[in-house]
Amino acid sequence: MRQDTSPTLVGNSAVLAELKDEIARVAKSDAKVLITGESGTGKELVARQIHLQGARSHRPFVPVNCAGLTETLLESELFGYVKGSFTGAHRDKVGKLQLAHRGTVFLDEIGEMSLRMQALLLRFLENGEIQPVGADTSAARVDVRVISATNRNLAEMVAAGTFREDLMYRIKVVHLHVPPLRERAEDIRILIRHAIERTQSGIVIDDEALQVLERYRWPGNVRELQNVVEQMAWLGTDGTVGVQDLPAALLAAAPPTIMRKHDRRRQVADDLFQTLGAGTHKFWDHVYPLFLARDITRHDVRELVRRGLTATSGNYRAMLHLFGIDARDYKRFLNFLAAHDCNVDFRQFRNGAAGRTDAAPVVTVPDGGSRAPDSGRYVN
Repeated sequence: MRQDTSPTLVGNSAVLAELKDEIARVAKSDAKVLITGESGTGKELVARQIHLQGARSHRPFVPVNCAGLTETLLESELFGYVKGSFTGAHRDKVGKLQLAHRGTVFLDEIGEMSLRMQALLLRFLENGEIQPVGADTSAARVDVRVISATNRNLAEMVAAGTFREDLMYRIKVVHLHVPPLRERAEDIRILIRHAIERTQSGIVIDDEALQVLERYRWPGNVRELQNVVEQMAWLGTDGTVGVQDLPAALLAAAPPTIMRKHDRRRQVADDLFQTLGAGTHKFWDHVYPLFLARDITRHDVRELVRRGLTATSGNYRAMLHLFGIDARDYKRFLNFLAAHDCNVDFRQFRNGAAGRTDAAPVVTVPDGGSRAPDSGRYVN
């Protein structure tokens, strides 16, 4: 029986129409496809459409998240393993590549593969042979269509030596790029209607709120839009959503005329701090794009940092978790604050230091200490 073809790309923009045409052409062949685009744009949906519109639609579509597994787990997930090959291998297991025989395997986030796994995948692409973990010989030869996806720049990874050039050309026979939502803003209202239908909530978003939603840059793309609509659907009270009901991060992008009309009393920093603290938004994904787009100012960022330092008693490093920043990005965060004059002296937020105005500005440094920028003095 033919699989359900209901999953589809929603929108009528010119860039999306072009992508749909490319999908229809690619689906007619068995060529390997590399899909690129930012997180949340719908790369897996594009892969499913290629599969469903092609001759293999009646066979399995098998997705594999390469970023969600360690190297050894990914190897056994793709190629399977034989009984006794490692502790816990109590029986033979068939891998995803073999399960996708005569169908399609979708390798999501392929840029996260280790170099060793890249070599194993390249060997499979060349001969189609499956050698399970722990086996001495190949167990089977399979016929699968391979579609890969990544949000990373593979050409830059090749130059850096973290991705094999021969593998990139092997998986990139056809290249499709999924545009971010900010490049097809005319699709936002259609996507919102579609997301509301999925929630079956029957909410109505007024025109002013829709204007704010269209103005927002959507760093999380379609996935973020769906999450916002679901949040409004389940937290709404009377079935009508206005500007005052929108998440705080979106309000920062609202036109001044709309915000003045609604007499917004809280500062932008308060709204952003609440969403960061709730874990619904992250600094690099939401606050940083708003700053680059000039939807928030240096003053807003400094005020946000002040709230963070208040919550952490003046500890810049503790703010990483609060703002959803990876620990490896600590130096990047400090450099960003310094480059845009958004640093705040942490000492005034520590016990006994509140209210001091005679101290020189102090910048926290990656080793856990801090220093006065001009004097080079380190403070514990």
